[in-house]
Amino acid sequence: MRLPESFFARPALTVARELLGTHLVFEEGSQRRVGRIVETEAYIGEHDLACHAAKGVTPRTEVMFGPPGRSYVYLIYGMHRCFNIVTDAPGVGAAVLVRAVEPVEGLDPGARTDGPGRLCRALGITLAHNRLDLQIASLYVAPGEPVPEAQVARGPRIGVEYAGAWAAEPFRLWVKDSRHVSKPSSRARGRP
Repeated sequence: MRLPESFFARPALTVARELLGTHLVFEEGSQRRVGRIVETEAYIGEHDLACHAAKGVTPRTEVMFGPPGRSYVYLIYGMHRCFNIVTDAPGVGAAVLVRAVEPVEGLDPGARTDGPGRLCRALGITLAHNRLDLQIASLYVAPGEPVPEAQVARGPRIGVEYAGAWAAEPFRLWVKDSRHVSKPSSRARGRP
């Protein structure tokens, strides 16, 4: 069972919170790899200076301005892939970055899935998975076990210091005490 498009057709911050505890599923041939989402970051649209959409529609960001429930996969530092899901209404330019998952099925229980690049490597997500409709693709989000509010932590997003005041917004959400959550850089930890 997949989460419906309507799940993603809401503000990015709402979707980022409600993705915690759901399952990111990738089926490839006879292989099925599943991770429980334990960390996300919301990028809320063109006015969010940490969001790729802040520079408007480009060939790279065009998918962000399209229908919700589409994948947005890109490279950082020329080598690490990041998996995002487009949210909100078409034209908003919002998405949620899935930062970390906990291995559930088809992954080594000790696999490093803490951080966007590691989770993409473990699940097998590549640039070929950009712009997919998660309603019909072999990569999708399935319901999981909801995470109680008392187990959710919030803080600033990682690696967006260039975004001025937007860098301090508490748009990173994670499951408290999960050993699969990515660790912020020392600079990010030092911010108020």
